[in-house]
Amino acid sequence: MILKVTIDEKTFSLQVDHEMVQDAQDAFRKMDADMDQGWQMSRTWVDCPNDQQRCQIAADRMLTAIQQEKSATVGLMAAYIVHRIPGIDALDIDTSGDMNLTELIMG
Repeated sequence: MILKVTIDEKTFSLQVDHEMVQDAQDAFRKMDADMDQGWQMSRTWVDCPNDQQRCQIAADRMLTAIQQEKSATVGLMAAYIVHRIPGIDALDIDTSGDMNLTELIMG
């Protein structure tokens, strides 16, 4: 599957293989356990993030990984998003500092 990611009007495509998603299940469980404790989403504390919020959190982590050139983390976050929201086509990652404004775009 291809996940299109837009950051500051630049769009690129990430290939997310089914195999990658399957291999990362342990990492996904750890991410979910961390988020189950609540998460600071920009200025708002969220006690129990829903699926959309979890993907916004992952997208924010993806943005940081892109900036730090950590391709493995970028791939892991893309796989998490594809796993969590089947049918997602694209992300428009907000860079203003408010992860709540990151858009998940369905096909």
